[in-house]
Amino acid sequence: MRVVILFGSEMGTSEGVAECLADELSAHDVSVYDMLDFDPGDLDPADFHIIVCSTYGDGELPTGAEPFFALLDATAPDLTGLQFALFGLGDTVYGDSFNRGGEIAAEKLTARGATQVGDHARHDASTPVRAKDMAREWAKGLPIPSAHAALSR
Repeated sequence: MRVVILFGSEMGTSEGVAECLADELSAHDVSVYDMLDFDPGDLDPADFHIIVCSTYGDGELPTGAEPFFALLDATAPDLTGLQFALFGLGDTVYGDSFNRGGEIAAEKLTARGATQVGDHARHDASTPVRAKDMAREWAKGLPIPSAHAALSR
């Protein structure tokens, strides 16, 4: 099964995490895309998707994710059958808006019929835990379906 990792970033941290996840999941066929360069029409339920999304400003999507989700909203594709996992980045110093970018991403995908699976990772930049270290551990628990399971769907 192909694993498609999409990242939306403001300062580049999400891109670094996406590349780290690709390395960790190298036993699979993995592709990494900046959301700025990916059309929501190319989301394929036959693939397993990982969304890596930071939070910007007062709990908004980062600049690197806004066009992707605006087009998703405008085209309203049916994403029934699409499974995704989410790794969010934020900072608890911002209180209620902590990791809101990832939550918005998940809400927009599930509103179109996609299913979020696994633990929603919420990295906190205020802790000594590095985002890439957390991503490596999180990747080990991802419920990526086997190629055989995908074929039987």
